[in-house]
Amino acid sequence: MSRITPCLWFNDQAEQAARFYVSVLPDSRIDAVHFNPVDAPGGKRGSVLMVEFTLAGQKFQALNGGLDAEHTLAVSMVFEARGQAELDHVWNALLDGGKPQQCGWLSDRYGMNWQIVPEGLGRIMSDPVTAEAAMREVLKMVKIDIATIERAMENA
Repeated sequence: MSRITPCLWFNDQAEQAARFYVSVLPDSRIDAVHFNPVDAPGGKRGSVLMVEFTLAGQKFQALNGGLDAEHTLAVSMVFEARGQAELDHVWNALLDGGKPQQCGWLSDRYGMNWQIVPEGLGRIMSDPVTAEAAMREVLKMVKIDIATIERAMENA
């Protein structure tokens, strides 16, 4: 069990964001919702202060901080999909209200940056025989197409 839990900062959308992410990713759930015991920058007494949740087996917190703090590309969530169907499902769901980027990246409706990649992409990119061919294809993509990467690797 990890002793580090990433905490995601939201102005006032922590619960909505957590519930959205839980609805999209497998092995996910809301673990606890905590409420403000007093009026605070993150909200009035009784409003949601923090949500503890699990995404694909990893624990997270979402905090209503009460100030707009932009999510940047310097920190992103990486989801390793088990096949094209799962990749397509997660990509399409997270993209709803968001913005596509390059190489399997997108920013969702809450401004969180995601990399939706096939399981094992790191192993592929570390293999000197397949890395160049795979990377050339990934650089051409917005959403990742696993079959195209596999064909490039076979022809490498």
